[in-house]
Amino acid sequence: MQVGNVTTPFGRRPVSLAQIKGQMRTAEIKAGKTADKWKVFRDACEARAVLGIQDRALAVLDALLTFYPDNELCEERGLVVFPSNDQLSVRAHGIAGTTLRRQLAALVDAGLIQRKDSANGKRYARKDDSGAIEEAFGFSLAPLLARAEELALAAQQMAAERRRFRSTKEALSICRRDVRKLLSAAIEEGAAGDWGRIEGMFLELTGRIPRTPTIADIEPILDEMQMLREEILNRMEIQEDSQNTASNAVQNERHIQNSNTESSNELEPSSGKEQGAKPSQNIWPTRVAVKAFPLAMVLQACPDIADYAPGGTVANWRDLMSAAVVVRSMLGVSPSAYQDACETLGPENAAAVMACILERGGHINSAGGYLRDLTRKTARGEFSLGPMLMALMRANGAPGCKAS
Repeated sequence: MQVGNVTTPFGRRPVSLAQIKGQMRTAEIKAGKTADKWKVFRDACEARAVLGIQDRALAVLDALLTFYPDNELCEERGLVVFPSNDQLSVRAHGIAGTTLRRQLAALVDAGLIQRKDSANGKRYARKDDSGAIEEAFGFSLAPLLARAEELALAAQQMAAERRRFRSTKEALSICRRDVRKLLSAAIEEGAAGDWGRIEGMFLELTGRIPRTPTIADIEPILDEMQMLREEILNRMEIQEDSQNTASNAVQNERHIQNSNTESSNELEPSSGKEQGAKPSQNIWPTRVAVKAFPLAMVLQACPDIADYAPGGTVANWRDLMSAAVVVRSMLGVSPSAYQDACETLGPENAAAVMACILERGGHINSAGGYLRDLTRKTARGEFSLGPMLMALMRANGAPGCKAS
């Protein structure tokens, strides 16, 4: 063989630079080195995108490996297999002859096998007097042994890339769903804001997602989609804060008026009868004190609520309350009904109640009417959130909550 060319019955065929590098790697195989041929094959399958080969080429490589008698590739036992094209075609599931030759060439170009041609171009083995193979002509599997560690590393990198792509794609799907639901909730509630412009930005982002995206396609879109979600949440939070500020101002004004009335009465001289009279009751209603249960307990009882939280995870009470707003809109609960619940139970417990309603959605005909009824019962001291949570925990098989 001359460097740069391979002699065949039909003349000389050019040898690529990749083949020359493969020959150099093969020459550097350390003495005694072995490798499991099927593990190397699996690594090659994992790294096929890096190697630039197709599934059919891997099927041909699989067939070639079946002609190697041992599971361990070892240079001392020889690494050349010499099946005919007909035999290879049978073991490669009946692949056509032209396709077989094309895929064999692809394996050579990829540096996974090498040709070891005889003078007449046929594949065969020459045996000695004892029947042992003295020299064989066909395809050498030496590159697989030489590149075993390289292929294993490439397979690990490709697996990591696939996991990264899958997690990024899932994060984009969740973020896209969150933005859509938050926009629908804001528009339905008539919240102040340029929601038409924001929805246009959302549609522009979703329109940029290719039908078959790559990690390079979806990573920048995910970053922009997360920023859009944060902007919507910030706008809704600012509006909620302004409403709470206005509500607190009204309550403070009422408190000041009541305090002024009591102060003026104290300054006036009073008779003995007035001194013995009972103090007048405050006419303004106050929020019923409802015990706030641990967030972990709420999530154990109502795991479904996490699907509607930012990022699909409830890490704190703010996440739960954001999810409750989305669920409220989805279940058709009016903003006024939810606001009454927040004022009576407190925002944390109101969000927990919405999580319970979502969990029992199949048993509740009208979520809005059910919430208003619970709010009225709470105001009368007839409802406690604890038993509802415990019942759902038992239904979900939470640890320590055996059914009685």
